[in-house]
Amino acid sequence: MEQTNKINIPLFPILLVNFIGTLGFSIVLPFLVFVVTRFGGNALVYGIMGAVYPAFQLIGAPVLGRWSDIYGRKKILFLSQAGTVAGWIIFVIAVFVPVTVITSVNSSALGIFSLTFPLILLFLSRAVDGITGGNISVANAYLADITDEKNRNRNFGKMSVSSNLGFIAGPALAGLLGATVYGELIPILATVFLSLAAAVLIWFYLPESKPAEYSDNPNDIKKVMGFENKECFKQKDEKKIELKEVFKIPYISFILFLYFLIFLGFNFFYTAFPIHVLEKMKWTISQMGIYYSVLSLLMVIVQGPVLSRVSKKLSESVLIVAGNFILGITFLMLLSENTYVIFGSTVFFALGNGLMWPSVLSLLSKAAGKKYQGSVQGFAGSLGSLASIIGLVLGGILYSAIGAMTFLISAGVIYLVFVLSFRLLGIQKQCDTNAALERA
Repeated sequence: MEQTNKINIPLFPILLVNFIGTLGFSIVLPFLVFVVTRFGGNALVYGIMGAVYPAFQLIGAPVLGRWSDIYGRKKILFLSQAGTVAGWIIFVIAVFVPVTVITSVNSSALGIFSLTFPLILLFLSRAVDGITGGNISVANAYLADITDEKNRNRNFGKMSVSSNLGFIAGPALAGLLGATVYGELIPILATVFLSLAAAVLIWFYLPESKPAEYSDNPNDIKKVMGFENKECFKQKDEKKIELKEVFKIPYISFILFLYFLIFLGFNFFYTAFPIHVLEKMKWTISQMGIYYSVLSLLMVIVQGPVLSRVSKKLSESVLIVAGNFILGITFLMLLSENTYVIFGSTVFFALGNGLMWPSVLSLLSKAAGKKYQGSVQGFAGSLGSLASIIGLVLGGILYSAIGAMTFLISAGVIYLVFVLSFRLLGIQKQCDTNAALERA
């Protein structure tokens, strides 16, 4: 039996799973920097903490992406979500462990920090979540499975909206739950509960978008994982694809290069910003939560009604060029230590990123074609993880050395992407032509 090209599966289940997953993470986001510093860390430790997840995701995401091509998206999404649950349980344990100093560092280059037992557990928590961290890449492949060419950019925008709705509600819940006498314990327990809820939704309510590929090998991973060969098909022309083959797909290497640079620029910001507003501007958890909530609300507006309208008139490549130019303004504004200017930068962040990022994902999906969605998305996730590792660690080192000037480097990287993105105008025309021929 052959797989049909059109899959009639509603968007709501995958959007709901994505929303709950993001909500769980974003509850912890506003006070994570406070937890790390309370346990003895500094800017460098915070950057390394952030880099642990993508470092292990770099290993796990390509494998999970390939498995999703072979065994189906749903089972691999569930496996990934189970790892997230385990990671947050370890995080809860870290909160209860007494702060025991293992070693201390006082360095002009690395700063002053202590390595404590709770910090080691936090590192372990992020590692467990990271090694199974194929949620995003497999979810993107799932979305590509059930989306036609006409609605591709719009539906990737909806996926981003579901994420940003989680980022709106998460920091707000963190502020409310964290204001109790139990501090960060209640928000972290809420994260565990939400992660479990997402796993239940995946297993019981998420339809399979891609039937598993039949295998004659009785010793394959499906036996190990307890997966059965039910409702499967033999895909005659599909095979496992390696990294070198991914880069042979037309235009993929250039799009993935831009993908890498975008992640790099963002992750300088992700390390530097929380430390900057905590140490230099003396922000509280409430201010941090308000900032993330405002930013996410604006992102929902841009990636919802705004993107839906402009995507009908402008191509993905045009939106990528324009979005990067606008996004660069954000990082320039962060050089200011004025709270009003920083909150004002959320408008440019939301508009630039909200137009650019769904368009990058959409164009990457078009260039990948139908056959290797999971593999290409998995390798893209790994490349983003590599950029995150470099950006988060280097961002911590840079901020310790040059402070807010780190944001200038973020702006420089994004404006490099802006210049390079003009080549996408021609690439998109060819991708659209290829897609039309494939449909015919």
